Amino acid sequence: MNVSEWLVFILIMQIIHGLSTWKLYAKAGRKPLESFIPIYNLIILMKIINRPRWWVFLLFVPIINLLMIPIVWIETIKSFGKSSRLDIILVLITLGFYITYLNYTSKKLTYIENRDLQPKSNTEDTIGSLLFAIIVATLVHTYVIQPFTIPSSSLEKTLYTGDFLFVSKINFGARTPMTTVALPMVHDSIPLTGFKSYLFNDDFTKKETSLINKLQLPYFRFPSLEKIKRNEIVVFNQPADTLRDMDNFKPDRNYYKPIDKKTNLVKRCVGMPGDSLEIRDGNIYINGKLDKLPESAKAQYNFLVDTKGQTISQDALVHRYGAREGMKYENGDFALTNTGQYFLTLTDKEAAAIANNPVVKGVTKNLSPKGEDGGVFPHIPSLGWNIDNFGPIYIPQKGKTVKLDLKSLPFYKRIIEEYEKNTLKVHGNEIIINGKVSNTYTFKQDYYWMMGDNRQNSLDARFWGYVPFDHVIGKPVFIWFSWDKDGKGINKVRWNRVFSVVNGDGEPKSYLIHFLALVALYIIGSKIIKKKRKA
Repeated sequence: MNVSEWLVFILIMQIIHGLSTWKLYAKAGRKPLESFIPIYNLIILMKIINRPRWWVFLLFVPIINLLMIPIVWIETIKSFGKSSRLDIILVLITLGFYITYLNYTSKKLTYIENRDLQPKSNTEDTIGSLLFAIIVATLVHTYVIQPFTIPSSSLEKTLYTGDFLFVSKINFGARTPMTTVALPMVHDSIPLTGFKSYLFNDDFTKKETSLINKLQLPYFRFPSLEKIKRNEIVVFNQPADTLRDMDNFKPDRNYYKPIDKKTNLVKRCVGMPGDSLEIRDGNIYINGKLDKLPESAKAQYNFLVDTKGQTISQDALVHRYGAREGMKYENGDFALTNTGQYFLTLTDKEAAAIANNPVVKGVTKNLSPKGEDGGVFPHIPSLGWNIDNFGPIYIPQKGKTVKLDLKSLPFYKRIIEEYEKNTLKVHGNEIIINGKVSNTYTFKQDYYWMMGDNRQNSLDARFWGYVPFDHVIGKPVFIWFSWDKDGKGINKVRWNRVFSVVNGDGEPKSYLIHFLALVALYIIGSKIIKKKRKA
C-alpha cells in the first residue's frame, strides 16, 4: 500500500475502534465521542487502562505494534474486570473483537479506576518482564544495531567466515520495516523450521493481486549520520534474490520477496553513484584510474602453484603463506592436482612469498581471458565480459539521465521495472515507460557496486548488477566474537578478533582486555560503594 492507502486503512481501524469501545469509554467516565478521534482516542485509552502515554507511540511502530496491540487488548478487558484466563484467551483468538462484544453487553461491566497493576503471580511477572525485554530488543534490533554472522568467504582476510558482527543501522539511516506482519528479531525464516517468518505471498504472478501483500508499508528511511564511502564495507539486501533458501540455487520456482526480507549480504562498496567502473585482469578501475583499497582490505585471487608434485607442509601453507581456501582433500588438507599443482586463493603478496619457496617452480594467477563470456551482468554474451575482465559500466546516480535504447536497456531494465516501480514495454525499436515512448531515463535513487575482496570466489554485483540505496541495511562496526570451525580446543576462538572494529585501517585490534578491565573496575567500584553505604 502507498501512503494514502495506509492513511485510509488507519482511519478505518480508528472507526472500528470507536464502534468497539464507545460504551466502555462512557463507563470509564469519558465522552463516547472521544473513542472515535484518531490518535487522541488512544491517548485517552491509556488513561483508562492506567498505562503511560508513550505506549501510543509503540502502537504505530511496525513489528513492535504486533506485540503491543495484544497487550493493550488484555489491559483493556482487565480494566473492566475481565481478567480470567478464559477472557484473555478470548480477546486474543478473536483478534480483539471480544472487546466489541463486551462493549455491547457492558451493563454487567464495572470500570476499575484504580486497578492494581502489580503482577498477581510469578508467572505473570515473568511473562511481563519477558515481553518488555522482547519489545526493547526488537526496537534496538530493528532501528539501531543488529547482530550479523559472516556466512561466506567473500571478504576473507578482512572479515572471516565465523565472525559475529554488530551492524549499525543509524549510520546510513535506519529503515522502517516494509513487511508489517513478521516475527520479531528473525529474518526471512523461523530458525530450525525453515518456515517463512513473515506474511507475504511469494508467488511472482500474485505479487500485485494478493491481499496479504497489500499490508506492505511504503519505503521510509530515517536521516543518516553519514553517507556510504568508497571501499567501505556495507550490509545490504541482495537485490536479485529469488531463492527460498540461499543454499539451494536450483529451486522449484522463483520466490518473490519484499526488500527487507531479501537475503542479507556483506560486501565492499567499490563503486559509487556516478562512477564508471571497469575490471582489467582482476584489478578495479574507477573513472579510468586504478582503485586503491584501504590497508585493511586484501584482494585475493586464485593461483596455480606449480611444485611438480612436491608437497609443502600444511602448516606452512596456512600460517606462513596465508592460504585459507583452495582445492582440498576430504580431510581438509590442501590437495595437489594431477599435474602437481596447488590451487590456492591468495593475495598478490602471499603469492609472491610462496613463489620464493624452493619447491615452487612457478606461480600463475588464474584469470579469465578478456573477451570470454563469463555469464555476468548484464548477461549479454556478445560483450565478452567475465569476473576478471568486465566493463566499463556506468553506476546510476539519483537525478542523472541516461540515453535509453535497445542496446542500453539491459543495463537499466531491472532498475526501471523492479527497483523504481515503472511499467516497461518494448514494441519494435520503441521503449515505452508508463505508457509513453521514452529515449531517456532519469534515476530516482542512488545505486552502488558491491564486490567481495575474494575476487574469484564471491557472488556479487558482477552477477546481479547494481544495489539500490533502499536495499542498504547498515554499516558493520564491531566484531564481538569470532569462531574458527577448523580450529581445535581454545583456538576455535579467534581471540585477536574478539571485540575488534570493522572498517578500520590495518589489522584488527582486539579490545577484549580493555572491556574485561572495565567490567572488573565496575564490579570493584560497586562493591566499594555498597560497603561505604553500609558504613
